[in-house]
Amino acid sequence: MFPQRLDAPQAYGIAKAMMDGFNRHYRLFRTESARAKHRFETADWHGQQRAQRERIEFYDLRVKECVRRLEKEFGAGAQPMDVWHQVKLHYIGLLVNHHQPELAETFFNSVTTKILHRTHFHNDFIFVRPAVSTEYIENDEPAARPTYRAYYPTRDNMRQTLCGVIDNFQLQREFADLQRDAGSVADAMRARLDKVRLRANFQIQVLSSLFYRNKGAYVVGKIINGFNEVPFALPILHADDGRLFIDAVLFGEDDMQMLFSFARAYFMVDMEVPSAYVQFLRSLMPRKPRAEIYNALGLAKQGKTLFYRDFLYHLKHSSDQFRIAPGIKGMVMLVFDLPSFPFVFKLIKDYFPPPKETTREQIKAKYLLVKQHDRVGRMADTLEYSEVAFPRNRFDDALIAEIEKFAPSQLEISDRDGDGQTEVIIKHLYIERRMIPLNIYLQEAFDTGLSDPRARQQMEHSVIEYGNAIKDLVAANIFPGDMLWKNFGVTRNGKVVFYDYDEIEYLTDCNFRRVPAPRNEEEEMSGEVWYTVGPHDVFPETFGPFLLGNDAVRAVFMQHHADLLDVAFWQTHQERVRAGYVYDVFPYDPERRFPHAAPAH
Repeated sequence: MFPQRLDAPQAYGIAKAMMDGFNRHYRLFRTESARAKHRFETADWHGQQRAQRERIEFYDLRVKECVRRLEKEFGAGAQPMDVWHQVKLHYIGLLVNHHQPELAETFFNSVTTKILHRTHFHNDFIFVRPAVSTEYIENDEPAARPTYRAYYPTRDNMRQTLCGVIDNFQLQREFADLQRDAGSVADAMRARLDKVRLRANFQIQVLSSLFYRNKGAYVVGKIINGFNEVPFALPILHADDGRLFIDAVLFGEDDMQMLFSFARAYFMVDMEVPSAYVQFLRSLMPRKPRAEIYNALGLAKQGKTLFYRDFLYHLKHSSDQFRIAPGIKGMVMLVFDLPSFPFVFKLIKDYFPPPKETTREQIKAKYLLVKQHDRVGRMADTLEYSEVAFPRNRFDDALIAEIEKFAPSQLEISDRDGDGQTEVIIKHLYIERRMIPLNIYLQEAFDTGLSDPRARQQMEHSVIEYGNAIKDLVAANIFPGDMLWKNFGVTRNGKVVFYDYDEIEYLTDCNFRRVPAPRNEEEEMSGEVWYTVGPHDVFPETFGPFLLGNDAVRAVFMQHHADLLDVAFWQTHQERVRAGYVYDVFPYDPERRFPHAAPAH
């Protein structure tokens, strides 16, 4: 029960110190995000990548700082529970009129669960549901930017309106020809609105901050006409001469889903009221969970909070059982899923059969590498959780037996909370969006028969996309390590994404070699590898036998991606990355680019 009186003098002090800790966190997070504008203007791509990596660490650092302060000043861990009840009530009071209340609640949860033992981790002490609404929060200070700006063009002045949209971002870098670019965007918008009557409410709404990622800045908004809303985004890039240009116009929910994909790095966006940005973006992508939108904005802890709330809600409203995930089992990760829920759960096994030589810490380091790296649309984001409790009666017995056999150190089955409910508690796991494993997707095409045009198209598309995925990873300085088809998945949009990270390496750490010529007949006829192989040696010529056993697959692969079997391809890209080159990797089809756009480089 909550206390009826707030009579603990230290409760307000603890609540205020926690709020100070959160405000410091968001101030630093926002400052780093705002600096992305200057890094874009000065083409500081390495600085942008570095900031991207470092910003991910901010949250945990601020939580640790806050925990240390609370222990030092208030002996927080030793305070009785009625004091903690009061702390939460004071904190709710401090959330009134706050511009980031939902993030501050999550910060409170993070700090509180670090201080209180999990047996005290009851709902009374944390924000299981939001206590403060995020609806209609606005910064009313005179100098504050609105969340979005509305523009009211006519068919005739669309170009000039679009020039005004871009000018409002005050980029400190010259455009090569903004009138030309705005004309191209206006033409595309007119084509989209062709023969459509402009209604009384015709307008363009644009979020007030640009979205920065990799080497691009994105204008994000929507066209409103009558009852119709059309989302759009404009990528702004640097030409070879350093001047700016608008590269394309992206339209509709599917294009926006690709831009905000879970397989891409987080954006840098300067937001005073993040919930208002999320609400606007949700209107552009109604099928995208709010958790994924918060993730895309770099607010990953809020994404985790919302994901877990969605998960608990789904558990309450479903009755199917967790099971061993279908597909080929991995040597390192044990994977399970809930058929009705579009995610998979992955835990690291306690031991790995030969030839795997790795450790739990090394695997966690690989997953962290992926989290901090530019995923260029080809590596799935993961949510990492500790001490996750599931209802025991929802677990298939075969799954329990599998965990007991391969990862007993990660499993506890108990009524830890003393509420009469037996739980399966997993010590550490990763959660990833479920995709169709590429080997299964290919097998579906073979099972239908390649004489069927749709099956053949499915096979060809898969093989081409597989090669494209590897080439995008190479451009991002990533060597996947294990390139078997089973380690790649197919998304809803038909994009091929890599998701098995235990052998991932930086491209620049690999030693790409040709297979040496045999010195005698005995070596030539040997079925074994007769030459020395170092720990980082990679022999691209040997990929073929592992990957291209099917003749139809081989024909498509060799037509589009034969260069992946040539050591020169890998060495050339490696040298460019080592020389500091940062590749363009577009979150849209290059065919969408305007004809005047600078060539991709």
